[in-house]
Amino acid sequence: MQTDQSTLDRFDRAILDVLSAEGRISVTDLAGRIGLTKTPTQARLRRLERDGVITGYRAMLDPIRIGRDHVAFVEVKLSDTREAALDAFNRAVRRVPEIEQCHMVAAPFDYLLKVRCRDMAAYRRVLAEDISTLPHVANTSTYVAMQTVKEGGV
Repeated sequence: MQTDQSTLDRFDRAILDVLSAEGRISVTDLAGRIGLTKTPTQARLRRLERDGVITGYRAMLDPIRIGRDHVAFVEVKLSDTREAALDAFNRAVRRVPEIEQCHMVAAPFDYLLKVRCRDMAAYRRVLAEDISTLPHVANTSTYVAMQTVKEGGV
């Protein structure tokens, strides 16, 4: 049976809560935190991974320490919003490493991008050479983040 939101019980949700905060926790420690033994915790964890509820594990990086602390949000308006144009834009946007997030939105514009770069000069290059040349881009508007108050979470 495929896991979905309605089949997640309190133990599954507890596993997800702990892992979203502490992805490197051992199965033994995870079991102790959620109130089960190791074997059923391991089985639940494998099921959540197999069913795609847990899609992977990754390291959380400090953007300042890796030289990527400049964040800009970019509104993108397309010249064509037929399905083929949207697909072309979606495929192309995935190839730009500085675009951290891309959301199609219901707004006066079509997409909202979160772009992370080294500094303003790097952002200007990404905007000119990458974002503006994406398929069907008609215009963009940029909003530069002054401070990140909260990031991450479920």
